[in-house]
Amino acid sequence: MPLDQTFAGRTWPPTETYLVGREKIREFARAIGATDAEYHDPEAARALGYPDVVAPPTFPVAITMTASRQVVNDPALGLDYSRVVHGDQRFVYTRPMVAGDAVVCVNTVDEITTRGGHWFLTVRTEVRTEAGEPVVTVWSKLVQRGEEHP
Repeated sequence: MPLDQTFAGRTWPPTETYLVGREKIREFARAIGATDAEYHDPEAARALGYPDVVAPPTFPVAITMTASRQVVNDPALGLDYSRVVHGDQRFVYTRPMVAGDAVVCVNTVDEITTRGGHWFLTVRTEVRTEAGEPVVTVWSKLVQRGEEHP
């Protein structure tokens, strides 16, 4: 099924606030095998100049994947999630995310293209504090595989 290319450039309203928790950061760090002390120990993080434990660089995906549901669950887009594979992920930081940050996400469809019978959807998510301070921009590329023919 083709994707609706008029979604390119569309931006959604900010998500509900997500409070970044110390234990969520620790759980994520353990899950990915990140053992750096600043991901687990508030004192180690403070010694490096942070107010609390620091999130590993890929931690925002735990927030942005949920936030991107605004886009992928819109039936008008035409995305068949059963045919989706993850194509790419990119993070550009303004500053590290730390426990205690209260953040919102704003999703924008940057691009929709098709190649070789497959559809490529790039969603950009701007993660900012409630006060509007930029934290990180995350790009996620999803690939909707084309129909299989015998």
